[in-house]
Parts: sequence; structure tokens; C-alpha cells
Amino acid sequence: MEKLEAFVREGWGLLAPYPLAQAALIVVFFLLMAKLVDRACTGIATRMVTRTETTLDNQLVEILHRPVFTTVALMGLILAAYRVGLPDQLEKVTIAVIQSLLIFVWLVFGLRFSRLVIDALSREKRRFKFVQSSTRPLLNNALAVLLVLAGAYSILLAWEINVTGLVASAGIIGLALSFAAQDTLANLFAGVAILADRPYRLGDYIILDTGERGEVTAIGLRSTRLLTRDDVEVTIPNGVMGKAKIVNEAGGPQERYRVRLPIGVAYGSDIDKVMEVLLSVANEHPKIVPTPVARVRFRNFGDSSLDFELLCWIAQPADRGLVTHELNCAIYKAFADAGIQIPFPQRDLHVKEMPG
Repeated sequence: MEKLEAFVREGWGLLAPYPLAQAALIVVFFLLMAKLVDRACTGIATRMVTRTETTLDNQLVEILHRPVFTTVALMGLILAAYRVGLPDQLEKVTIAVIQSLLIFVWLVFGLRFSRLVIDALSREKRRFKFVQSSTRPLLNNALAVLLVLAGAYSILLAWEINVTGLVASAGIIGLALSFAAQDTLANLFAGVAILADRPYRLGDYIILDTGERGEVTAIGLRSTRLLTRDDVEVTIPNGVMGKAKIVNEAGGPQERYRVRLPIGVAYGSDIDKVMEVLLSVANEHPKIVPTPVARVRFRNFGDSSLDFELLCWIAQPADRGLVTHELNCAIYKAFADAGIQIPFPQRDLHVKEMPG
């Protein structure tokens, strides 16, 4: 080992009058070192990731080759640039260019790695509920903007550019834009809040306090789109959605929806038979789910009828109107077959005195 070290020092001393040769030797040496370091790092990482069941670490090893190799190689270029002995200004420019390339390589790695992480989190929906198909574009774009800003700031520092004036100018411009686009910014912030809080998701049926009811077909940063049962698309700014009272028919732990059907029968009807017929109609309908079971409630003694209510569950809120129609038809026919009367309002008129 000592002989090898002495040989290297002697050879390096012989090349002392030739700085370009020494610089070329440094570049070649660091290229070889880059290859060795790349193989060593990836080899160790590969042996470690074979023990895990996730694919994220395998993908990380795949995208780590280029940054590791490029970093070691560019370090050799920096040392070679110092050894050549360039003029001060040219040396600064050369070092800044190499550092900018290094920053760009790691910026690309950061962008790819962030997407891999978000994709991996989106596959674990039970553990990471904030990463959904509707929030993935927002998270990807937010991380990309942060990484690009950090990369641009690092490049400016590499070129020894004073960023204080740029930051102050950006603050003034941002303040002017915020006043000029208050409504747009309000919609954007409300869109971020909706994606984070998730009061509704794609495919949910919601009812707004203004009366609109429809399926959520798109959740953007500026607006939310609903498709009504009349196949009419309604676009609502997120600023309005953030302040509105929203009834989510598909919300809660289950997507089921309960259908309520009020039915009145004539006084004197057999209430046990009425409840039996109503339950039979509900249980025979193909879109009524078996769990929870359908039930009938005797609600009121009305002015002209005994008021019952049939309560049953359907799998999709979108079927509410159709199922209500089919149940009403089936109940009317079943009551007619069972001899159960559906009364209409009656009023008794008493005439105390006839005009002369």
C-alpha cells in the first residue's frame, strides 16, 4: 500500500508542469469512482429492498443511479476546473455552470421521487385518506412548485446573485395580484380546503341549500361541477361551495340511502294487514337492500286517514326517484288486491239556516 501511494505521488509530481494533464487525470479518476460508487450504493440498496414487500423502494433504487453517478463525476469536474488555473471570472462561471447542472439533476430526481411517494400513498387509501384521486393533482403540483422554487433559489446562489431584491419585487407583485384577483384567489383557497376537508367526493349525490341536487362529476381548484337528474351540468364556484350548506346523500360510513314513503289508509283498516302488505312490497323490490331491513311505522291519526310510513334502503342515492315511483305503483296495486282503501280528504258541511 505504501509503495502504491509513493508511486502515485511520484507520477503526480511528474505531471506537475502539465495542469491540463492533471485535470484530465482527475476527470478520469472521478468517472471511475462514480461508476464504483454507483454500483456499491445500488448494490447495497438492492439487497436491502429485497427484504421488503413494497415497490416504492425498488423504484427509488432505479431512479437513484443517475444522480449518484452524476454527482461524483461533477465533483471531479469542479476539482479539475480548480486545477487548470483558469482566470478568476472564467473559473467562477465554470464552477457555477457545473453546480447548476448538479442542482438540475437532483431537482429532476426530487420531482420523480415526489410522484412515486404520492402514488404509493394513494394506494394506501385507508391509512392516508387525504391522498385520493381528486387530491393527487393538487399534491403533485404543490410539491413540484416547491421543488422548482428551491432549485431556482439554489441556482441563483450558485451564481452569487443577490435574491433580496427579487424576493421584495415578488412580494410587491404578489400583493398587487391578490387585490386584482380576489374572487379567483378565494375560489382557489376554497378549492384547496374542499380537497383537504373532503365534504364530498367524485360520484357523491349532494343537495345545496339553494336547491340544486346532482352527482359530483368534477372537483377543480376553481369550481365544482354537478350533473343533475335532468342531465344538466351546473358549475358552482368553490367560494360559493365553501360557504354553502351541503347535504351529502352518499356521505357517512355507507353509501346507502333511505327512502321514506308516507301512506294513508282509511279508518277501520286492519293495521296489521297494512304493515304486512307494505313490508311485502318493499322486500320484493329488487333494488331494496336486505340490510338494514325495511320497516313500517304508524305515524299519526290524520284528519282523514291513518298515516303510515314505509322506510327502506337503496344502494345508490341516484335511484331514489325511480324506486319511489315503482314502490308507489306496487303499493297501490297491492292495496287494491288486499281491499285496503286509500282515502281522500273529506269535509262535513252543516247548514244551520237556509236563506228565505
